[in-house]
Amino acid sequence: MGKIVLFNKPFQVLSQFSPSGGKRTLAEFIDIAGVYAAGRLDYDSEGLMLLTDDGGLQARISNPKFKQPKTYLAQVEGLPGVDEIQKLLNGVELKDGPGRAAKARAVNEPDWLWPRTPPIRQRKHIPTQWLEIQISEGRNRQVRRMTAAVGHPTLRLVRVQVADWQLDDLKPGEYRVLQ
Repeated sequence: MGKIVLFNKPFQVLSQFSPSGGKRTLAEFIDIAGVYAAGRLDYDSEGLMLLTDDGGLQARISNPKFKQPKTYLAQVEGLPGVDEIQKLLNGVELKDGPGRAAKARAVNEPDWLWPRTPPIRQRKHIPTQWLEIQISEGRNRQVRRMTAAVGHPTLRLVRVQVADWQLDDLKPGEYRVLQ
């Protein structure tokens, strides 16, 4: 196995090294030659990204046919009940076919979570809830589309685990190299 880089991608950073439209990219944070992103994380999502110099490993992590589990913490608008959680588990209809969570449950806001800059929009009379959601497909904006489909749009999304690799104590913009 080659080199693996665990990276905590900050909010509003593209999951690529090449510049695009003046947006921040991985190149601002990672100065390791020959590593490439194994999968993507949306511009407005945060958390764990894996990079590697091993093409086979990159394919196993990023290709949906290998069904690598990815775990997210999603702060959603409103308070999803048992019915909404069950819909996430059973599958909700998305434009590109049903989306299904392997696991979904309400959790407390993590005490280790860093503040986001800028903070999420707050609405005075609408509470928010954190959900832990695990998927194994990883389609474009899948978690966001699934929570919206059950009536609870995602306000903040943080990926905390990909397969057996975890975010652990990495702060936004930090990375750790595994050999």
